[in-house]
Amino acid sequence: MIDAVIQAWSGIAQDDLRAVVHAVDRPVPPQFVGFYLGEQRIGRLAPEHVAPLLEELPQCRLSERGVVWLGGERCGAQERSVQLAAAAQALRQAGWITGWRDELYSYWGEIEHAPDPAEPHAFALERAAFRFFGLRSHAVHINGFAPDGRVWCGIRSLSKATDPGRIDNLAAGGLSAGESVLDCAIRELHEEAGLDPELARQVQPAGRVVTRRRESQGWHDEALLVYNLLLPAGTVPRNLDGEVSGFLCLSPQQAMARLGEMTDDAAGVLAQGVLALRGAGAA
Repeated sequence: MIDAVIQAWSGIAQDDLRAVVHAVDRPVPPQFVGFYLGEQRIGRLAPEHVAPLLEELPQCRLSERGVVWLGGERCGAQERSVQLAAAAQALRQAGWITGWRDELYSYWGEIEHAPDPAEPHAFALERAAFRFFGLRSHAVHINGFAPDGRVWCGIRSLSKATDPGRIDNLAAGGLSAGESVLDCAIRELHEEAGLDPELARQVQPAGRVVTRRRESQGWHDEALLVYNLLLPAGTVPRNLDGEVSGFLCLSPQQAMARLGEMTDDAAGVLAQGVLALRGAGAA
């Protein structure tokens, strides 16, 4: 089946796919300020976020390099998480952080591999706060391919806070603190596409895409862990959590023609997934 999928996408130029992947990684605006944990830069702050952060995070100072969190350097992951949680709650109450989810993300830094919950992280923080601090998060995105090479895409619900109504991958979701990448993929494929865990476990790693951009909440920096899933003939996804309004099954030509209707993340993940199938990198 994989040969048929590769053949279906053979008419799409690899350079065009690589361009899509690179387009989702945008340069940092020059006015943004680095956020440092001691000597290590861990985030990017919008200029308007500097003053409120200095007010709410203990032992945080402005230097020539940027905003330096000295207190965080002197303690471990648990105490860092406590301090950041208190600061994030205060910033939330002041209106600086919106869309609170009561879900923690681990901060792993700009690692080149998939996070492992068995390994120590620097701290955990409410996912809605990551953009305020400009921290890198991780997410899992799955491309679902039909046997003839068409790709299944979800249409985001109009009630979604971000990118409502836009075309997305078959399933995708942020990697919660303590969750393995495979568990995240299985969960999202069940909730968003109604697929059984036995099928979901057949996902194949297809590289990663770094997506960075300016958002109203701050700086969005996320490593998208890309997976491909070959769906058996006759498989039709169905949404279970209300976050997807419907699905499209697009030919390679249709998918490329509708890239502008996709979220940035979905477009980059689709292109990277196809490149991986064809044994080509995005570099």
